[in-house]
Amino acid sequence: MTGWTQGEKHLIAAAAAAAPSVHNTQPWMLEFHDEYVSLYERLDRALPRHDPLGRDRLISCGAALEHVLLAMRVLGWVPDVELRHDRTHPDEVARISAVGRAEPSDVELDRHRAITARRSHRKPFAARRLDGDMRRVLLGVRGIDGVGLRVVSEPAEIAALARLLNHSALVLRADCAYQRELAAWTAPVRQPLPGAGVSSATRRVSTLPWAGLVRRTTAIPDIGFLADRLSREFLLLVETPDDGRLDHVRAGMAAEQTWLTTVAAGLAGSLLTQPFQLHEVRAGLMEALTLGGFPQLLLRFGHP
Repeated sequence: MTGWTQGEKHLIAAAAAAAPSVHNTQPWMLEFHDEYVSLYERLDRALPRHDPLGRDRLISCGAALEHVLLAMRVLGWVPDVELRHDRTHPDEVARISAVGRAEPSDVELDRHRAITARRSHRKPFAARRLDGDMRRVLLGVRGIDGVGLRVVSEPAEIAALARLLNHSALVLRADCAYQRELAAWTAPVRQPLPGAGVSSATRRVSTLPWAGLVRRTTAIPDIGFLADRLSREFLLLVETPDDGRLDHVRAGMAAEQTWLTTVAAGLAGSLLTQPFQLHEVRAGLMEALTLGGFPQLLLRFGHP
């Protein structure tokens, strides 16, 4: 190809802007070239207390990358992705080239439509559990090479997860620097623009710390109650074989691909990364679930 039309640029940029990101910081930027699109991480959107290593920032970039790929497929392009780890361009995450033309699949069209419908569900799910067919749909998502989706469902696993989430909530609630950073990124409106911070509505979410944002006023349930609630949800742990920069990007891609699949099927969901910033939580999950890789985030799904 020899360039992008204004319509193509608009559709691709709009898809990226609708991707989920840590504290709604939108820590990425697109740059259009004649032969490809570059996706950069925005280091000026760093969260030193919540995300000191930039893991969540790269997971967010991975979600945006997945949206860019879907937009290109809907436009009829076949995208080819090169994940970047170049010291001469340290902030470049990926280059996406259009290498051919093809009609998008029905699955891709459904996922693209789900982009504008996706929301973080910060409340309890309906009591109705996911049926077997829906579970098979989620587990049958093609996925991203090098990323595993691990169902967390056994009673011992749920109990261990509840203990670790309870611990992380207590730590974050008492962390003054974290609370100041969260307050600084909380917008004064219910529906902030992309990149403008967390919705003010989250201030009134007084419970369910495993699904929302932990504030000083968050009520943290006891471990038994939390385990009971978690046992009624469909929980997917995203893990990678290593814990490097590109692993974090791939984890974000896989998580968003799965999340859009559930939205297209009429489910609600949310993505949880906060507890994974604590070393003891990640180590505890690796031990309790006998993981062969590194846990990056938790997806929870259910009926709204």
